[in-house]
Amino acid sequence: MADKKDTADAAPKKKGKMKMILIGGGALLVLVGGGVGAGVYASNAGLLGGGHAAVDDGKPKLVPKSEQKHTGDGDDEGGGHGGGDEAAPENHGMKPPAGEGGDKYASTYYPMEKEFTSNLQDSPHFVQVGIAVATPYDDTVITNLKTNDIAVRSAILMALGDTTEEQVMSSDGKRQLQVRLAKAINDTLKQKEGFGGIGNVYFTSFVVQ
Repeated sequence: MADKKDTADAAPKKKGKMKMILIGGGALLVLVGGGVGAGVYASNAGLLGGGHAAVDDGKPKLVPKSEQKHTGDGDDEGGGHGGGDEAAPENHGMKPPAGEGGDKYASTYYPMEKEFTSNLQDSPHFVQVGIAVATPYDDTVITNLKTNDIAVRSAILMALGDTTEEQVMSSDGKRQLQVRLAKAINDTLKQKEGFGGIGNVYFTSFVVQ
């Protein structure tokens, strides 16, 4: 009789141990599963070393001055990176607010081929100018400029045709013309490529006759 009783007492104990083992195993699986899930999330979010890089939206990127190239480092013909006195573009040649842009970014300079000649508004005289542009963005902006050269040149000539003789005779008038030309170029690039990017326009020659 004693043996039967001992066997009966042992059965519940074994069942109790099995329940504890099952509960412990289930908790371990939950912890492991949660850890794996968190790891996958962190990896996809780029929090871990193997995470995916940010998606490239295809738009030109600002070039920090620390990453600038120098003329002769394999830049395309006519282009080159120099000191960054340009603001992030879309300011159409206006100086940036304090603490923004400036020499924080490198500048790529590109002299446009051929000079531009146009009659002045309500005047028998004409103006002939050489133009170079500057951008703090990567080479995509210059590529867009070259691709749309004809449209850009047309916009520049139209802006010159709206210029008066008084404007081209003063320094302030010439600076205003720089701003107008930058806007004309950016508007054309936005229309064609969805992005402007020209920070400033410079005169490489300026003749009024």
